[in-house]
Amino acid sequence: MATSKEVTSRVRAARTSKRADKSSQNFMERLPSEILIKILSYLDASALFSISHVNKLFYQLASDNALWNKIYIAEFGKNKKSKPKSKNMDDELLLKMATVDLQDCAAGYWKWLFFKTVAACDMNKWKRHLGLINRHTGLPSQTERVLRNLHVTWELTVSDKSGREGTLELSWSHFCETSVSLCWSGGGWLPNYQQISTLQLYGVRRIALSCPGLKKPGWRSLMAKIDVQTLTKSVQVIGQDRLVELKLLQPGIIISTWKDQCSVAFIMFTLHFHKLVERSIQGSSVCPYVEPLVKPPFDDIDPEFGLHGYQLHIVLHNTACKLMSGSFSQLFCRKTQICDGLIQLNAISRTNLSQHTPLSGNITLPWKCEALQGNTENCCIMSLTLLDEFKKPFWCVSSPVSMKLEKTTVSYDYDGEHFLIHYLDSDGQLLQVSSYLGCLGQQRRIQQVISIATTVHL
Repeated sequence: MATSKEVTSRVRAARTSKRADKSSQNFMERLPSEILIKILSYLDASALFSISHVNKLFYQLASDNALWNKIYIAEFGKNKKSKPKSKNMDDELLLKMATVDLQDCAAGYWKWLFFKTVAACDMNKWKRHLGLINRHTGLPSQTERVLRNLHVTWELTVSDKSGREGTLELSWSHFCETSVSLCWSGGGWLPNYQQISTLQLYGVRRIALSCPGLKKPGWRSLMAKIDVQTLTKSVQVIGQDRLVELKLLQPGIIISTWKDQCSVAFIMFTLHFHKLVERSIQGSSVCPYVEPLVKPPFDDIDPEFGLHGYQLHIVLHNTACKLMSGSFSQLFCRKTQICDGLIQLNAISRTNLSQHTPLSGNITLPWKCEALQGNTENCCIMSLTLLDEFKKPFWCVSSPVSMKLEKTTVSYDYDGEHFLIHYLDSDGQLLQVSSYLGCLGQQRRIQQVISIATTVHL
């Protein structure tokens, strides 16, 4: 057992150590800013950004325009004279801004310009990969690769009725063929489902720096702002198990609550790949990226034939694996079938067995939330991509859906259960998707037969 003298000496030693740390900190703060900036001038961009997180003084000093101007010139100035004039307007703007006098710049201007230029160079490097189009989906085949290499992630800001808000880091993500599923679980922080006011989804692009343990610099792009209170009346429960209940807030957005409770287990978004890179990084913190409006062209050669050459790509998957993928071309709609700006396209016929596509795996939607996980049966994620006659995406959908058991007449081709998917949104609707589960001998064979009538706005 320590004596009173030993305890006293330990306390004094601790106080002495604290005083030494405090005195050394005061010594640094007493140094003239010119000397501190001279010391910081020997650091590279990563170290300078890291030291800006020490305190307010070092944040101000590490944002000095002269320091970042030197780093910018060292990194990009050598290639300015030898490089021809850029055709890219963003590059031209950055080069013009680089000639601005240091005295005329706001604090932190050159720091912002450095990271902005690094981001632009990386984007130009990966733009050509977005030009590699998959002939089945009509989408860039390297979307996932580009998002990962540009260090893009997503954040969710949740606000409650009292005005309090918090931002959640992404818990997990799952990429599929034409979409990505994102999930956030906030433990005990998330407010009750009835108290949630708004959800704001942001795409966040981080700049890769060698500063482990610190948050990388980046920019936020608003992708969606959902007023939860106005949507609660139309919420549809699409699945449940013994732990959670899945509420479809609107197509693509699920709020999961614990069974028989109002507390939120997790929030999940499903995002279609169409313009996902642009939506994730090219919007501002208050305004989302605006996609150019594309209208389908009419065919005036044959008045009876109307619109033709459309192609539908459909993927059924969950948060773990792909269940089914199929592409159906040469879809058309006669002009007599166009009504109130809507066109109807029949993609798959029940009677045409050559169009039947195998369905692999169980129809479930796995979920995981911190230490708990489970499966909701008869629920999956549906991703649709409708291409016009020029193979350009015209209608893109990615949303969790429920598959309900359907009573049908006896089929001589399949012996099993029949399921029905009914999907509807403001742009189009999927009238019917039927799934036949059959047995062949001793092996279980799962076959997907779909009768789709897609109705979309012109």
